[in-house]
Formats: sequence, C-alpha cells, structure tokens
Amino acid sequence: MNTTINTPQTHAQPNAAPGPEPDFAAFVAIDWADQKHDLVLLPAGSKTKEPLTLEHTPEALSDWVAKLYQRFPTGKIAVILEQSRGSLLYALLPHERLQLYPINPKTSAKFREAFYTSGAKDDPLDADLMLDILLHHRDRLKAWQPDEPITRQLQLLVEARRRFVADQVRLTNRLRNTLKSYFPQALDLAGDDLASPMACAFIQKWPTLEAAQQIKTHLLRKFYYAHQCRSEDLIQQRLQLLAKAKPLTTDTAIVAAQSLLAQTTAREVAALPAILAEYEHRIKDLFTQHADFTIWDSFPGAGPALAPRLAAAWGTQRDRFPDSQAMACHSGIAPVKEASGKSVWIHMRWACPKFLRQTFHEMAKSSLQFCAWAMCYYQMQIQRGKGRQAAIRALAFKWQRIMWRCWHDHVPYDDVKYLASLKRNASDFYTRLVAAPVKSTGE
Repeated sequence: MNTTINTPQTHAQPNAAPGPEPDFAAFVAIDWADQKHDLVLLPAGSKTKEPLTLEHTPEALSDWVAKLYQRFPTGKIAVILEQSRGSLLYALLPHERLQLYPINPKTSAKFREAFYTSGAKDDPLDADLMLDILLHHRDRLKAWQPDEPITRQLQLLVEARRRFVADQVRLTNRLRNTLKSYFPQALDLAGDDLASPMACAFIQKWPTLEAAQQIKTHLLRKFYYAHQCRSEDLIQQRLQLLAKAKPLTTDTAIVAAQSLLAQTTAREVAALPAILAEYEHRIKDLFTQHADFTIWDSFPGAGPALAPRLAAAWGTQRDRFPDSQAMACHSGIAPVKEASGKSVWIHMRWACPKFLRQTFHEMAKSSLQFCAWAMCYYQMQIQRGKGRQAAIRALAFKWQRIMWRCWHDHVPYDDVKYLASLKRNASDFYTRLVAAPVKSTGE
C-alpha cells in the first residue's frame, strides 16, 4: 500500500498575473520509476527544456539536488511529482528550497490521454507533460507542506497496523477455506476464532483428523485447559466429536498438501498478535505526545485504534483544511454529483485516499455503539431508503463537520454541548431524537 499524502483536492483561485513567480528559480518534473527516473528541468525565464535521466540510487538523487543548488543558489525550485511515490517524497523532504507539488497519478495519466489518444506512453513524455501541468495549471495544484514529525510518524504507524489487521483477516480466511477442504472438524475442535492462540496451536500440533484422533484424551483435555478452555461441557462435546469424526477425504495428495498449507498459515496467523501489540504500544506512546491528543481522544467510539488514525488524518496544520467540506471531498466521504443534459445522478466518490475514507467510515460505524444521537441519525437515514453503507457515510459526513469545528477551535468534543446546540437551533433532528430516544449499546 502506498503512503497517502495528506493534501486536500481543492481548487485554488487562478493567479491574477499568469506566468512563473519570481520566487521560483527553476521548474522540475520527475517521472519516478523502478529502474531509472526521467526529469525535465526548465530554468525560470527560459524556453529550453532540459531532459535528464537519473539512476535509481539515493546517491544519484542527492548529487542531482546538490548540483541543482549550485546552479540556482537563490530562490525556490518548484518540483512536480506523483504523490504515490513515497520514497521520492522522503528523499526530497529535507531540502527546504524544493517546493513540492504532488499530484495524483491519474491526473498525469488523463492529461496524457487527452493529447495522445493512441494510448502511447513513454517516461520522458510523461515528465514533459507533468512539467506542462506545473507551468500552466499551478493555480490548481496544492503545494505540499509536511506536518510535524509526530503526525507523520503516527500516519505511517497506523497505516502499517491496519495492513497487519488486513493480513490477519486474509490469512484466517485462507486457513478456514483450507481446513474446509480436508479437515472441517478442526473448525469445532480448534474453535471458530482461527486467529486465537488455541486455534493456531491446535492446527500446528494436529493438522489432520488422523493426527488429532491419535492423541490421548487426557493430553487433549490438558491442551484445552492450558489455553483457557475450561468449560467441561464444551470439552466433552469436542471429545465426542473427535471420537465419531470421519475424514472428508482420504486422498493422500490432498491431505498432505492442504495440511502443510494449514500448518504454515497457522504459524503466520500466530505471529500477528505480537506484531500488532508492538505497533499498538508504539502508537499509544506517540499518540499521547500528539498536540491534539485531547481532541481526538474525546470522540465516542474512537478508542485506542481509531483516535490515533483521526489525529493522523487531520494533522496539525489548520490551514490545510479551511472548512469541513475540504476534508469531506479529500477523504471521499462527500458524494459526487454528475449532470449531463437533463440527467443528474449522485454516487460515491471513487478517486480518494482509500485508507482515509476507511478511517472515517470505521469511526462512524463504531460511534453507533457509544453515541445515542449517532444511532438515531443512522436509523433516520435507513428509514429514508439509504443502504447500510450509504447511511454510515452520511453519518461520517456529519461527524466530519463536528470534528472540523473541534479541531479548528482546539477543543475536545462534548456530547452535551452538541445536543444543546441542536436544541438551541430548533433542529428537526433534535425533535426526532427527543421524541424517540435511542440508547447506544456502549458502556
């Protein structure tokens, strides 16, 4: 998963006086690839573009920046690049005179398709087109301003943790499907939660029905007790199931191959809880040091997993999102309206940072258990005919407006104050909430 640059997709107003600003000494476009990197440089005031190819090494990039500084000793240098290339951003970050303009890879791809309808693609050509975007459409670009180190580190950590959570889901699904193909009884013998230490240990010890049936009863009972399974009724049910079990297949080829896959997958699953615990410990320590800790820790349903993700999503630069709509559009929570002739339709925003949208979606879903008005609002959307996911996105959109106000004013969320504001404004939603109060399921 590529690192997402926290830059809202808003449109600035066109410059009053078009043309290169005097602050920029040069303009550079970089098409970053795995083997080589194509660059195009245009000095300010010049009409001659200078193409260049760099090797894929940190030393080559460092030498190029040093020569760039020697050639242009004063003024900033505008650099346009694709935002998904995290390694390039990390390398250029320490150089303060480089003003970075990260763009979505689709922007350059669509720009190329507009002028080369044949579908022809070439890295030097891409760099040249990106330079045209920088020169002629800079009023629509957003210069990247890196957030404080704690926020950037937190962003990388929460994204990495979420990837490991996704790995856990993927591996347990693979393990479940593998067991169903040759040893379905294991789902009852090891427990339905295949991510649990007991399930992983069981499958590694006894990956086949034959191996499990050969174990003595008192040893199996001892195994269950060692893994905190001490319900005598449940243990007896499992022992009876094992005694009466018949193999799904006796094909040695299938059993041998699938049992090895089950064992190795179980080892992978067993290693993930320790990895997740380490990440969660690091995230917790870092989050408590964050400047906006009290703000994001105050939201109902955020908890230790989602509160740090909210802090990483919003950052600390208040001018990055001048209003809640900027975040709603950037994160993909705000819907997109399309109109053609007399036809008008609204759909979910597709081009957006997926992890960011997932963060707000999961937070809204979690708030249903801890916030009465959130549950009421969700049910109201369902009654209006929206699907479950659309209703959660609508709730996330509402939460974003509340979050922006708290973030902008540097104050924690207060449920009492929010409900008082609804009452003060004579909100129809507040009337509905009072008329049919909904209790949240959280403690």
